[in-house]
Amino acid sequence: MPTYWEYLKIEELLSLQKPTGEEHDETLFIIIHQSYELWFKEMLHELDYFQTLLAKKDLPRAFHTMKRVLTVLKMLVAKIDILETMTPLEFLAFRERLESGSGFQSAQFRELEFVLGHKRRAVVDHYPANYSARKNLDRRWSQPTVWDAFARFIAASGYAVPRDVLERDVTTPVTPSPEMQRVLIDVYRKDATLANLCERMVDLDEGMQEWRYRHVKMVQRTIGTRMGTGGSSGAEYLMTTLSRPLFPDLWEIRTSL
Repeated sequence: MPTYWEYLKIEELLSLQKPTGEEHDETLFIIIHQSYELWFKEMLHELDYFQTLLAKKDLPRAFHTMKRVLTVLKMLVAKIDILETMTPLEFLAFRERLESGSGFQSAQFRELEFVLGHKRRAVVDHYPANYSARKNLDRRWSQPTVWDAFARFIAASGYAVPRDVLERDVTTPVTPSPEMQRVLIDVYRKDATLANLCERMVDLDEGMQEWRYRHVKMVQRTIGTRMGTGGSSGAEYLMTTLSRPLFPDLWEIRTSL
Protein backbone atom coordinates (compact mmCIF):
# COMPACT_ATOMS: atom_id res chain seq x y z
CA MET A 1 0.00 0.00 0.00
CA PRO A 2 1.33 3.48 -0.85
CA THR A 3 2.06 5.89 1.95
CA TYR A 4 0.26 9.23 2.26
CA TRP A 5 3.36 10.92 0.79
CA GLU A 6 3.44 8.51 -2.17
CA TYR A 7 -0.32 8.42 -2.82
CA LEU A 8 -0.56 12.22 -3.05
CA LYS A 9 2.80 12.54 -4.82
CA ILE A 10 3.86 15.16 -2.31
CA GLU A 11 7.49 15.21 -3.43
CA GLU A 12 6.50 16.05 -7.02
CA LEU A 13 3.91 18.55 -5.81
CA LEU A 14 6.33 20.48 -3.60
CA SER A 15 8.91 20.58 -6.38
CA LEU A 16 6.60 22.63 -8.63
CA GLN A 17 7.02 25.97 -6.84
CA LYS A 18 10.01 27.54 -8.57
CA PRO A 19 10.34 31.30 -8.01
CA THR A 20 12.23 33.12 -10.75
CA GLY A 21 14.04 35.40 -8.29
CA GLU A 22 14.73 36.07 -4.64
CA GLU A 23 11.63 38.09 -3.73
CA HIS A 24 9.89 36.62 -0.70
CA ASP A 25 6.32 37.06 -2.02
CA GLU A 26 6.77 35.25 -5.33
CA THR A 27 6.33 31.90 -3.58
CA LEU A 28 2.92 33.01 -2.30
CA PHE A 29 1.91 34.15 -5.79
CA ILE A 30 2.88 30.79 -7.31
CA ILE A 31 1.19 28.66 -4.64
CA ILE A 32 -2.06 30.64 -4.80
CA HIS A 33 -2.32 30.35 -8.57
CA GLN A 34 -1.30 26.72 -8.72
CA SER A 35 -3.94 25.90 -6.12
CA TYR A 36 -6.50 27.87 -8.12
CA GLU A 37 -5.81 25.65 -11.11
CA LEU A 38 -6.34 22.53 -8.99
CA TRP A 39 -9.68 23.84 -7.75
CA PHE A 40 -10.72 24.83 -11.28
CA LYS A 41 -10.05 21.20 -12.22
CA GLU A 42 -12.24 20.04 -9.34
CA MET A 43 -15.08 22.39 -10.30
CA LEU A 44 -15.00 21.12 -13.89
CA HIS A 45 -15.05 17.56 -12.57
CA GLU A 46 -18.08 18.26 -10.37
CA LEU A 47 -20.01 20.26 -12.98
CA ASP A 48 -19.60 17.43 -15.48
CA TYR A 49 -20.97 15.06 -12.83
CA PHE A 50 -23.83 17.45 -12.07
CA GLN A 51 -24.92 17.33 -15.72
CA THR A 52 -24.72 13.53 -15.71
CA LEU A 53 -26.87 13.36 -12.58
CA LEU A 54 -29.52 15.64 -14.09
CA ALA A 55 -29.63 13.43 -17.18
CA LYS A 56 -30.20 10.44 -14.88
CA LYS A 57 -32.89 12.38 -12.96
CA ASP A 58 -30.90 11.80 -9.76
CA LEU A 59 -31.90 15.06 -8.11
CA PRO A 60 -30.71 14.28 -4.53
CA ARG A 61 -27.15 13.64 -5.70
CA ALA A 62 -27.35 16.58 -8.08
CA PHE A 63 -28.19 18.86 -5.14
CA HIS A 64 -25.30 17.39 -3.16
CA THR A 65 -22.89 17.95 -6.04
CA MET A 66 -24.04 21.51 -6.55
CA LYS A 67 -23.54 22.19 -2.83
CA ARG A 68 -19.93 21.05 -3.22
CA VAL A 69 -19.41 23.29 -6.26
CA LEU A 70 -20.81 26.30 -4.41
CA THR A 71 -18.63 25.58 -1.37
CA VAL A 72 -15.50 25.39 -3.55
CA LEU A 73 -16.48 28.63 -5.25
CA LYS A 74 -16.84 30.44 -1.92
CA MET A 75 -13.39 29.19 -0.93
CA LEU A 76 -11.90 30.47 -4.21
CA VAL A 77 -13.36 33.91 -3.55
CA ALA A 78 -12.01 33.86 0.01
CA LYS A 79 -8.50 33.00 -1.21
CA ILE A 80 -8.32 36.47 -2.77
CA ASP A 81 -7.96 37.74 0.81
CA ILE A 82 -4.63 35.92 0.96
CA LEU A 83 -3.43 37.47 -2.31
CA GLU A 84 -4.35 40.90 -0.97
CA THR A 85 -1.85 40.51 1.86
CA MET A 86 0.73 41.21 -0.86
CA THR A 87 1.25 44.95 -1.30
CA PRO A 88 1.60 46.61 -4.73
CA LEU A 89 5.34 47.11 -4.18
CA GLU A 90 5.81 43.47 -3.20
CA PHE A 91 4.07 42.31 -6.39
CA LEU A 92 5.85 44.82 -8.62
CA ALA A 93 9.18 43.49 -7.35
CA PHE A 94 8.77 40.38 -9.51
CA ARG A 95 5.87 41.24 -11.86
CA GLU A 96 8.02 42.05 -14.87
CA ARG A 97 9.47 38.52 -14.83
CA LEU A 98 6.01 37.10 -15.46
CA GLU A 99 6.35 38.44 -19.03
CA SER A 100 3.20 37.17 -20.80
CA GLY A 101 2.12 35.01 -17.87
CA SER A 102 -1.28 35.97 -16.49
CA GLY A 103 -4.42 34.53 -14.95
CA PHE A 104 -6.03 35.93 -18.12
CA GLN A 105 -4.43 32.94 -19.84
CA SER A 106 -5.91 30.27 -17.56
CA ALA A 107 -7.32 27.77 -20.04
CA GLN A 108 -9.11 25.92 -17.25
CA PHE A 109 -10.97 29.06 -16.19
CA ARG A 110 -12.01 29.51 -19.82
CA GLU A 111 -13.22 25.91 -19.79
CA LEU A 112 -15.24 26.75 -16.68
CA GLU A 113 -16.79 29.73 -18.46
CA PHE A 114 -17.68 27.50 -21.43
CA VAL A 115 -19.27 24.83 -19.21
CA LEU A 116 -21.39 27.57 -17.65
CA GLY A 117 -22.47 28.92 -21.06
CA HIS A 118 -20.22 31.96 -21.59
CA LYS A 119 -18.76 30.86 -24.94
CA ARG A 120 -16.64 32.85 -27.42
CA ARG A 121 -14.87 31.21 -30.36
CA ALA A 122 -12.12 33.85 -30.18
CA VAL A 123 -11.09 32.40 -26.82
CA VAL A 124 -10.40 29.02 -28.44
CA ASP A 125 -8.56 30.59 -31.37
CA HIS A 126 -6.33 32.52 -28.94
CA TYR A 127 -4.39 29.29 -28.25
CA PRO A 128 -2.02 27.68 -30.79
CA ALA A 129 -3.47 24.71 -32.66
CA ASN A 130 -0.92 22.31 -31.12
CA TYR A 131 -1.52 23.49 -27.56
CA SER A 132 -3.11 20.75 -25.43
CA ALA A 133 -5.36 23.26 -23.65
CA ARG A 134 -6.90 24.21 -27.00
CA LYS A 135 -8.14 20.66 -27.51
CA ASN A 136 -9.96 20.79 -24.19
CA LEU A 137 -11.43 24.20 -25.01
CA ASP A 138 -12.53 22.99 -28.44
CA ARG A 139 -14.32 20.07 -26.80
CA ARG A 140 -16.01 22.30 -24.22
CA TRP A 141 -17.00 24.81 -26.91
CA SER A 142 -18.93 22.15 -28.84
CA GLN A 143 -20.54 20.49 -25.80
CA PRO A 144 -23.87 21.35 -24.14
CA THR A 145 -23.59 23.49 -21.02
CA VAL A 146 -24.90 23.29 -17.47
CA TRP A 147 -27.81 25.47 -18.63
CA ASP A 148 -28.66 22.98 -21.38
CA ALA A 149 -28.64 20.10 -18.90
CA PHE A 150 -30.85 22.15 -16.57
CA ALA A 151 -33.34 22.99 -19.36
CA ARG A 152 -33.57 19.34 -20.41
CA PHE A 153 -34.19 18.32 -16.80
CA ILE A 154 -36.99 20.86 -16.44
CA ALA A 155 -38.52 19.53 -19.67
CA ALA A 156 -38.20 15.93 -18.45
CA SER A 157 -40.03 16.99 -15.28
CA GLY A 158 -43.13 17.75 -17.34
CA TYR A 159 -42.75 21.44 -18.19
CA ALA A 160 -43.14 22.79 -21.72
CA VAL A 161 -39.61 24.10 -22.23
CA PRO A 162 -39.49 25.89 -25.62
CA ARG A 163 -38.02 23.89 -28.46
CA ASP A 164 -35.61 26.68 -29.37
CA VAL A 165 -34.15 26.45 -25.85
CA LEU A 166 -33.76 22.67 -25.99
CA GLU A 167 -32.31 22.71 -29.51
CA ARG A 168 -30.28 25.92 -29.32
CA ASP A 169 -26.78 26.19 -30.81
CA VAL A 170 -24.67 25.17 -27.80
CA THR A 171 -21.58 26.88 -29.22
CA THR A 172 -23.18 30.27 -28.58
CA PRO A 173 -23.69 32.13 -25.29
CA VAL A 174 -26.90 31.56 -23.35
CA THR A 175 -29.37 34.34 -24.18
CA PRO A 176 -32.68 35.36 -22.54
CA SER A 177 -35.89 33.64 -23.66
CA PRO A 178 -39.25 35.18 -22.68
CA GLU A 179 -40.91 31.79 -23.31
CA MET A 180 -38.45 30.04 -20.98
CA GLN A 181 -39.06 32.71 -18.37
CA ARG A 182 -42.77 31.91 -18.36
CA VAL A 183 -41.93 28.24 -17.82
CA LEU A 184 -39.63 29.09 -14.91
CA ILE A 185 -42.29 31.26 -13.28
CA ASP A 186 -44.62 28.26 -13.50
CA VAL A 187 -41.92 26.07 -11.89
CA TYR A 188 -41.51 28.48 -8.98
CA ARG A 189 -45.24 28.62 -8.37
CA LYS A 190 -45.94 24.88 -8.62
CA ASP A 191 -42.86 22.87 -7.60
CA ALA A 192 -40.83 23.77 -4.51
CA THR A 193 -38.16 21.15 -5.23
CA LEU A 194 -37.48 22.37 -8.77
CA ALA A 195 -37.65 25.96 -7.54
CA ASN A 196 -34.89 25.04 -5.10
CA LEU A 197 -32.82 23.72 -8.00
CA CYS A 198 -33.36 27.04 -9.80
CA GLU A 199 -32.14 28.89 -6.71
CA ARG A 200 -28.97 26.81 -6.57
CA MET A 201 -28.33 27.75 -10.22
CA VAL A 202 -28.75 31.39 -9.20
CA ASP A 203 -26.29 30.81 -6.33
CA LEU A 204 -23.76 29.50 -8.85
CA ASP A 205 -24.29 32.48 -11.16
CA GLU A 206 -24.03 34.95 -8.27
CA GLY A 207 -20.91 33.20 -6.97
CA MET A 208 -19.19 33.58 -10.34
CA GLN A 209 -20.14 37.25 -10.42
CA GLU A 210 -18.74 37.67 -6.90
CA TRP A 211 -15.51 36.00 -8.01
CA ARG A 212 -15.24 38.45 -10.92
CA TYR A 213 -15.90 41.46 -8.67
CA ARG A 214 -13.31 40.41 -6.08
CA HIS A 215 -10.83 39.69 -8.86
CA VAL A 216 -11.34 43.18 -10.32
CA LYS A 217 -10.87 44.87 -6.96
CA MET A 218 -7.77 42.80 -6.22
CA VAL A 219 -6.23 43.79 -9.57
CA GLN A 220 -7.10 47.47 -9.02
CA ARG A 221 -5.62 47.31 -5.54
CA THR A 222 -2.42 45.66 -6.77
CA ILE A 223 -1.61 47.24 -10.15
CA GLY A 224 -4.08 50.12 -10.48
CA THR A 225 -4.71 50.96 -14.14
CA ARG A 226 -1.55 49.34 -15.51
CA MET A 227 -1.72 46.98 -18.50
CA GLY A 228 -2.39 43.38 -17.49
CA THR A 229 0.55 40.94 -17.57
CA GLY A 230 -1.13 38.77 -20.21
CA GLY A 231 -1.58 41.65 -22.67
CA SER A 232 -5.07 42.56 -21.49
CA SER A 233 -6.01 46.03 -20.33
CA GLY A 234 -5.91 44.84 -16.74
CA ALA A 235 -8.67 46.09 -14.46
CA GLU A 236 -10.30 47.93 -17.38
CA TYR A 237 -10.85 44.63 -19.18
CA LEU A 238 -12.04 42.89 -16.02
CA MET A 239 -14.63 45.63 -15.38
CA THR A 240 -16.35 44.65 -18.65
CA THR A 241 -16.94 41.14 -17.27
CA LEU A 242 -18.95 42.29 -14.25
CA SER A 243 -22.73 41.93 -13.97
CA ARG A 244 -22.90 39.54 -16.91
CA PRO A 245 -25.28 36.78 -15.78
CA LEU A 246 -24.65 33.25 -16.95
CA PHE A 247 -28.31 32.26 -16.66
CA PRO A 248 -30.18 35.45 -17.59
CA ASP A 249 -33.67 33.91 -17.54
CA LEU A 250 -33.33 33.07 -13.84
CA TRP A 251 -32.67 36.76 -13.12
CA GLU A 252 -35.29 38.20 -15.48
CA ILE A 253 -38.15 36.42 -13.71
CA ARG A 254 -37.47 38.09 -10.34
CA THR A 255 -39.88 40.95 -10.97
CA SER A 256 -42.67 38.60 -12.08
CA LEU A 257 -42.72 36.04 -9.29
